Amino acid sequence: MTTALLAGGGTAGHVNPLLALADHWRAVDPAIEVIVLGTAEGLEARLVPDRGYELATIPRVPFPRRPNRAALRFPSRFRDAVGRSREIIRDRGVDVVVGFGGYASAPAYVAARREGIPFIAHEANARPGIANRLAVLLGGRAAITFAGTPLRGARLTGMPLRPEITTLDRPARRDDAVSELGLEPGKPVLLVTGGSTGAQRLNTTMTASAARVLGTGWQVLHITGTGRGGDNPGLPGYHTMTYCDAMHVAFAAADLVLCRAGSATVSELAALGLPSVLVPYAAGNGEQRLNARELVAAGGAVIVPDAEFTPEWVARSLVPLLGRRAEIARMAAAAQTVGRRDGASALLALVLEAMAASTGSRPRA
Repeated sequence: MTTALLAGGGTAGHVNPLLALADHWRAVDPAIEVIVLGTAEGLEARLVPDRGYELATIPRVPFPRRPNRAALRFPSRFRDAVGRSREIIRDRGVDVVVGFGGYASAPAYVAARREGIPFIAHEANARPGIANRLAVLLGGRAAITFAGTPLRGARLTGMPLRPEITTLDRPARRDDAVSELGLEPGKPVLLVTGGSTGAQRLNTTMTASAARVLGTGWQVLHITGTGRGGDNPGLPGYHTMTYCDAMHVAFAAADLVLCRAGSATVSELAALGLPSVLVPYAAGNGEQRLNARELVAAGGAVIVPDAEFTPEWVARSLVPLLGRRAEIARMAAAAQTVGRRDGASALLALVLEAMAASTGSRPRA
C-alpha cells in the first residue's frame, strides 16, 4: 500500500488542487493512504477534514522577506517544521511527497530530501513561488499549470481540478443550479467572486454599479467574502452570499464571470468554457496577470487592471459587453480552446514515474 504526503494550504488556490489530486488518486487506487500536511490556520484546517482526509499540521513559518525579528527566528522555526515533517514521514512510512506551495510545502520538500523519498512540486501560478523553486533546487521534480512557467525541467500538466468541475455539464445543470441558488429562471447571470477571501475592489465597485448592471436585464450573483465590503444593495435581481462551498453550482448558473485571476480560477473557467472579465490582484509579484495571459490571448477573457476597475469602467465597458450576447458566446467558445480537464491524471502520472524511478532508500540522519 502506498502512503502519500500531500503538502500545501493557506488559501483555496493551494488546497483545491491538492484535494483534486487526492480524490483522483483515491479513485484510481482505493488503497492509497493520503495524509495532508498543512497548518492549523489555513483553509485546509476546514476543507481537508470535510473532504475525508487526515490533516497533520506543522507551524506556519513564512520565508522572511526583510531583516527583522521574524527573520532572526526563521532558521530555528524552519528547522523545527522540517523535523516535524520528517517524523511524520518516518512514523507513517510515507513513500512520496507532493507539494502545492504554501507554508507547509518547503519543510516537506526538505524532509523528503533528507529521508531519501521522491518529492514533486506542483506550481499553480505562471510565476513560481519560493517553496517550489526550492523543491527544484533540492532535486525534486516539478509540474506546471501554465506553459512558460520558469521551473527547470518542469512538465506541463495543467491544474488538477476537482471532480465537481471535471464532470460538470453546465448546460444540463444550469436550470437546477439557478433554482438551487434562488436565482430567477430565464435571466442571464453575472457571477462576481473575489475568491475564497473576497476582493474589496470588486466588491465596492460592483455594489456601486448595481443599478447600472441590473438595468441591462442581467441578474447578479455576488460572492463577497467577509470584511471586504460588498453589502447587498437591496435591489431585486442582486443576490449576495459571503462564501460558496459549491462553486461548481455557481459556475453552472453563470453566463459571464467577473473575478480575480488566481490560477485555479483561470483554469476552471477555461476548462468549463466560461467567458470572463478578469481583474488581477495588484499586490504580490504580478503572477495573476501572467496567469490570465493565455486565456486573454485566446479571446476567452477580458483583462482589467485593478486600479482601473471602477464604476466608470463598468459603465463604459462592462455594461455594453452585457448587451453583446453574441460576443459573450464567442468568448465562451474561445475559452474552451485553452481549457483542459486532465490535470489531476497528468500530475498523478508524473508522481508515479518519480516513485518508480526512486530506489526507495532512506538515509538515517
